[in-house]
Amino acid sequence: MRNYILLLLACILCLSTLSAQDVFGKWKTIDDATGEAKSYVEIYEDNGKVYGKIVELINPKKENPICDQCCCEDKDQPILGLQFIKGLEKDGDEYNGGKILDPDNGKLYKCYITLEEDNKLKVRGYIGFSLLGRTQYWYRAE
Repeated sequence: MRNYILLLLACILCLSTLSAQDVFGKWKTIDDATGEAKSYVEIYEDNGKVYGKIVELINPKKENPICDQCCCEDKDQPILGLQFIKGLEKDGDEYNGGKILDPDNGKLYKCYITLEEDNKLKVRGYIGFSLLGRTQYWYRAE
């Protein structure tokens, strides 16, 4: 009986560890130019695709900023709540095949994200080939 209890506890511990090792949840973004925390985003799955939205701004330059440089359905939408990661799909250890919007300039880029460590997410936006782009590292929010 004791062995069964230990096995059950080990399984519960493994399952909780596995759930912490995915890209979903709340992340703190870091500005790659300044190195300062910029926002909190939530990455979630909807109908088999992965999306990300801005859930909190850290020290915004102006109150209630809007995406005035964005195009299409994102034009003049509030930055807070903006879905800026769109339609990624799981491909091995990576999520790709979708787009990421830069609210600062309104441009859409191809995107992939991958978990570097349990609490460190690599986010790469690029044009054409992944060599032509930039990478940010985000950290899991507590």
